[in-house]
Amino acid sequence: MFLKSLSGRFLVLTTVFIVLAEVLIFVPSVARFREDYLLRHLEKAQIASLALLADNMLSEELEAELLENAGVFNVVLRRDEAKELVLSSEVPSPIADTFDLRQYMAFDLIGDAIARLRNPSNEVIRIVGSPVRDAGLQIEITMETAPLRSAMIDYGIRILTLSAALSVIVATFLFIAVRRFLVGPIKRVVRAMSTYAEAPEDARRIIEPSAGIYELREAESALASMQTHVTGALKQKERLAQLGAAVAKISHDLRNILSTAQLSSDRLQSSEDPGVKRSAPRLVNSISRAVNLCEGTLAFGKAEEPPPRLAHVMLADIVDDVIEDERLASEGNRVELAADIPAGMSVRADSEQLHRVIGNLVRNARQAIAASGRPGRISVNATETADEWRIRVEDTGPGLPARAREHLFQPFQGGVRRGGIGLGLAISQELVKGHGGCLELLSSGPNGTVFAACLPKTVVTHADAPE
Repeated sequence: MFLKSLSGRFLVLTTVFIVLAEVLIFVPSVARFREDYLLRHLEKAQIASLALLADNMLSEELEAELLENAGVFNVVLRRDEAKELVLSSEVPSPIADTFDLRQYMAFDLIGDAIARLRNPSNEVIRIVGSPVRDAGLQIEITMETAPLRSAMIDYGIRILTLSAALSVIVATFLFIAVRRFLVGPIKRVVRAMSTYAEAPEDARRIIEPSAGIYELREAESALASMQTHVTGALKQKERLAQLGAAVAKISHDLRNILSTAQLSSDRLQSSEDPGVKRSAPRLVNSISRAVNLCEGTLAFGKAEEPPPRLAHVMLADIVDDVIEDERLASEGNRVELAADIPAGMSVRADSEQLHRVIGNLVRNARQAIAASGRPGRISVNATETADEWRIRVEDTGPGLPARAREHLFQPFQGGVRRGGIGLGLAISQELVKGHGGCLELLSSGPNGTVFAACLPKTVVTHADAPE
């Protein structure tokens, strides 16, 4: 559980990166230690040879002791053009390799150090270098590799132990710093969100930005702005809910009153009084529109659209059903209905809700053409791309008035037909949004109107949701 937290992961990453850095430093350090080790032996061998150069008379025991202290088998010193074997002893095996420290580059030293660590066998090698203090032109020694490899391993263990200790200390300090300056403010934001979620209507629970880190302060400011907006929206929603309940109650009672008035007004039509005969139709129509408004308001208030049950359905079948229904309703109105749906096209949608959307669009177009008193044509066509299905409903009606276009998808405001209450397009847009799509007015004018409903092909999963 700890490793899944931000602090735990930061601690692990910090330790890993520090160890990686130490490893990158370790290899050059061991190579440098090897070079210094060999140079020290060259210097010891040079010092041991000075005794012989002083009196040129050494016993075999003293010579062996000097070579043992220097850690070499032979010392060859070149003071002029000729090489001179200064100190010598028996070499246990042939010389395996020669290393000239005067010509080596950094990468060569690293490669030789790695090769020596990987080779556990004890070999005899020749080392060539320059004498210290210009005591000659060149000095050569022969030595065993086992002591060199052992010293390199001891040095490496000390370096790794020190690196591990430093990694733990640095990681601990970084962990404490991250907990103090980063994780703490983040947890404060999380607590503020949880506290606000318990009672979003309480404005006292809105976070006050106070983080010292610029990015966190921006996040707190954005959260405070969102919480303020949500709190205001909830208050407005509550007021609208109360108003809606009152309107629904009034509409219910008013509908009953108007229904009684409608029955009485129907009887007035049978009156022989000329004045009554002239006024009765207008009275009946006004009462009918009022009843429709009340019924539409109640229906919209009770509407609780369930989530769409998405499945692949044949679009042509749905459109054909809508066209047949509207043909029956348009008899005698000189309205031509046509469909152009590609054969075999299937869309992912709720068939019932999609039928209602297309039906609303076609019905609105038919009623607009019928109200104009002129013949007209309505066509439904569909296309698809890699990302979406696009269903277009076109008509040759008189077009939408400016007021209707301004409030097209707003309930009770986007009505065009006389007596309409403007709920059809609002409900259609809500249904299309439930599919993740959009309903839009492409064009409207004296030559007709074009609506388009777009349904996305992509399927949103939890993995696709933004983090």
